[in-house]
Amino acid sequence: MGDDPIREWILSEGKATQITGTRSIGGGCINRATRSIGPEMFEGEALGLDAMYATGSIRVPKPLNFGPLPTGGSYIIMEYIEFVASMGDDPIREWILSEGKATQITGTRSIGGGCINRATRSIGPEMFEGEALGLDAMYATGSIRVPKPLNFGPLPTGGSYIIMEYIEFGASRGNQSILGRKLAEMHKAGKSEKGFGFDVDNTIGSTPQINTWTSDWIEFYGVHRLGYQLKLAQQQYGDNLIYEKGQRLIKNMAPLFEDARIEPCLLHGDLWSGNVSSDKNGEPVILDPACYYGHSEAEFGMSWCAGFGGSFYDAYFKVMPKQPGFERRKDLYMLYHYLNHYNLFGSGYRSSAMSIIDGYLQILKANV
Repeated sequence: MGDDPIREWILSEGKATQITGTRSIGGGCINRATRSIGPEMFEGEALGLDAMYATGSIRVPKPLNFGPLPTGGSYIIMEYIEFVASMGDDPIREWILSEGKATQITGTRSIGGGCINRATRSIGPEMFEGEALGLDAMYATGSIRVPKPLNFGPLPTGGSYIIMEYIEFGASRGNQSILGRKLAEMHKAGKSEKGFGFDVDNTIGSTPQINTWTSDWIEFYGVHRLGYQLKLAQQQYGDNLIYEKGQRLIKNMAPLFEDARIEPCLLHGDLWSGNVSSDKNGEPVILDPACYYGHSEAEFGMSWCAGFGGSFYDAYFKVMPKQPGFERRKDLYMLYHYLNHYNLFGSGYRSSAMSIIDGYLQILKANV
C-alpha cells in the first residue's frame, strides 16, 4: 500500500472496498493518470477544478487528491465522468438514434470491411457512395442476400462512413449450388436500359473503377477495364511492354465474342471468396461489391481465388445458359483482375497478366 499512494487513497479515504481495474490514459476526465511531472502542476489543476466546482454552475470533475509518486512523477485523483459523444459530431450515432429508430446503442467496434454495422476508413464518401448504390441495386433484385445499405456520408473529423444492415454470419460460405443459382437470378433480374456501366464510378479494391455508360460491351471492357489498368501499369511502373501488348489485344479481341449474346446485367464486380459468406440459416450472402452493368461472364474474373466448384457452375447455367465461346473468354475476364492486383500489390502478378496477353495474341494471330 505504501508504495502506491493512489491505490492507498482509493481504498481508505476514497472508501472503496476494491479496485476492479485500472487503465493509463493521457488526460481529460480520468480516474487515474500518471505523468512524469512535478506535483505543483496537479496542485494547480486540482485547485482550479475545486474553485470551478464550488460555483455550482457548469459541471467539472471534482478533484479528490493529488501528490508525488514514490517512483517519480506525480498523480491526481478526480471524479470519473462518463462522456457521451455530441450528436452533431457523430453522424453515425445520430442516424442510428433518429432515422434508424434505435432507442440505444449497446456497443460499437471498428472493423475493416465486409458485412458490417459500423466501419470507418480514411477515404472520401464517394467510395462508400459507390458501395451503397451497388448494394442497393443488388438488394432491389430480390435474389441473393446482401446487407441493405442505410446511410453513408463524410465524417466531420475526416474520412467517411457507411451504415448497413447487420447480418449474422453462419459457420460456412454456404451451399455452392444455391450460391450459383441465386447469383444467376441476380444477373437475370438486374438489367439496364442505359447500356454498360453504372451511375457512379466506384472502386475495385482501392483502384478507381470507371463506369461511364457505353452502348458497346467490347468498347466498354477495352477502354474502362483493360485499358484503364494497362495505363495505370505504364504510369506506375513504366511498364511499356505490357501496355503495348495489352493495347494490341484490345484492338484485336472482338472475334472472342462472336456468336455470344451480350446484354448488360448487374454484376457484383469483385466476387472472390472473401466477399462470399452465408447467414445463420445457411443462405448465401455476398458483400463488399464493385457493381456495374456488364457481361455476365465478367463476374467470374476473380474465379482464380473464389473456389467456385462444379455444382456452382451447373446451378448457374441452369438459369443463365452458357454462351458460345465461354471457355475462350474466361482468361480475358481474369486479366482485368490480374492487372488490378499488379497495380495494387506489385510485380508478383505481372507474369500471370502477361501470360494471358501473350496467349491471346497468339490465338488471335496479333503478335505483329
